[in-house]
Amino acid sequence: MARKVHPPVEVRRSSRRRATVAAYEERGRVVVMIPDAFSESEEREWIDHMLERLRRRQARDGRASDSALRARAVRLARRYYPDHPDCAAPASVKWVDNQQRRWGSCTPDDGTIRLSRRLTMMPSWVIDYVLLHELAHLVHPDHSRPFWELVGRYAKAERARGYLEGIADAEGA
Repeated sequence: MARKVHPPVEVRRSSRRRATVAAYEERGRVVVMIPDAFSESEEREWIDHMLERLRRRQARDGRASDSALRARAVRLARRYYPDHPDCAAPASVKWVDNQQRRWGSCTPDDGTIRLSRRLTMMPSWVIDYVLLHELAHLVHPDHSRPFWELVGRYAKAERARGYLEGIADAEGA
């Protein structure tokens, strides 16, 4: 039987995590976060499941390329921020490997947006939220009330923020 080739996997167990499993890519490896109570066989089963899920999601979304990410950002900007056409013309949108404490960043002065490659393992609606958050910085460079009102046009904004906060909390466990 042929052995599957996959990136290195790091398992992070958490006593605060009860039943959910999450995974993302970080610096060329996949981090799988599992409850501390999982057995070794459950751990192996979930690692396989999350690696397959990542492979399918990346194939479906075309996430690997910066050009696909930029096209996605432009589509989102046109849909959610039609009254701010500059949002649909960022200078660049790309995946980066050097953001370990942030999900994304934007430099409004030159119109560049960078998303942490850790997001590639996350649901599409979370990636869309981070893109919309960074695109909103092209209109409002700060986190002012008008900025949050703009981001709030995305119906899943609060849900995505909660998801990302949960991941960040588990990483700090």
